[in-house]
Amino acid sequence: FPFVINTWGGPFTPATDAAYLSLTSRTPPLSAISAVEIGCSTCERNQCDGSVGFGGSPDENCETTLDAMIMDGTTLKSGAVAGLRRIRDAISVARHVLEHTSHSLLAGDLATQFAVENGFAEEDLSTAESRAACEVWKEGNCQGNYRVGVRPDAGRACGPYVPVESGGGGLDRGVVGERQASHDTISMIVIDREGVMAAGTSTNGAAHKVPGRVGDGPIVGSGSYVDGDVGGCGATGDGDVMMRFLPCYQAVENLRLGMTPDEAAEDVVRRMVRKYPNVASGIVVVNNKGEYGGAASGWTFTYSVRGGGMGETKVVTVPPIE
Repeated sequence: FPFVINTWGGPFTPATDAAYLSLTSRTPPLSAISAVEIGCSTCERNQCDGSVGFGGSPDENCETTLDAMIMDGTTLKSGAVAGLRRIRDAISVARHVLEHTSHSLLAGDLATQFAVENGFAEEDLSTAESRAACEVWKEGNCQGNYRVGVRPDAGRACGPYVPVESGGGGLDRGVVGERQASHDTISMIVIDREGVMAAGTSTNGAAHKVPGRVGDGPIVGSGSYVDGDVGGCGATGDGDVMMRFLPCYQAVENLRLGMTPDEAAEDVVRRMVRKYPNVASGIVVVNNKGEYGGAASGWTFTYSVRGGGMGETKVVTVPPIE
């Protein structure tokens, strides 16, 4: 200890370093939950891979909205924002929900109102690049998108759309889920010098999503989860599928049952793959001793880790399970 682990390498490693250094280079060192906030906010500012923070993943209306969650591993209290509009600092607003309300989740325009009341500045989250990307998507007949069972055919044309009755109660049991156009997320778990744990998640969600869509990131037990008595988990992938399994809650419970971190991660990935063979997922797990592992499906996944006296962040590559 201290110890930091998060989804993805590459542009996500500065977040690992920022969180780790907040625990080692300050006197007194910051708390685990502050380290999570610093790590995730670093990714938000850096617009990690275009999938975290402002200016990424515009929805059908070309607007970027944000999802974030932060969780205390001692009390199991959490704070989250979903569909946050016009506020850049999603993970910090989530922490305000945790520390200044008795709620767990605020959403949409009223989450924005809460943020403004707490001193955060409203601003346009779009950029010239995100607007241009959205226009290119529209010029390409809005492919791909997340509409199903509508007219005109969403596989060929833009909306506005109207629903078409399927005759099956609205559920096509032959559909096992389509891959999302984008689904990167930073999910981070921190252990401070005293062994106190915290976790957090931040993302701008799926590109070209239906306005109002909320992914797995701000959902406790899905995007991340931590119980300091046992360990923590972070997740990334096809969020609309993954949230059906609460994979991070399950992974931590697997640790409680005696599984190693690698076994705990692989078990939750296999649970998802059995129902959705094409799901893209990446899971990182660490127990409260600092032992860690990961598993993935549908892609080659990477995660970043730094702990103890490590002079730099290590990136671990995880092939998809067979």
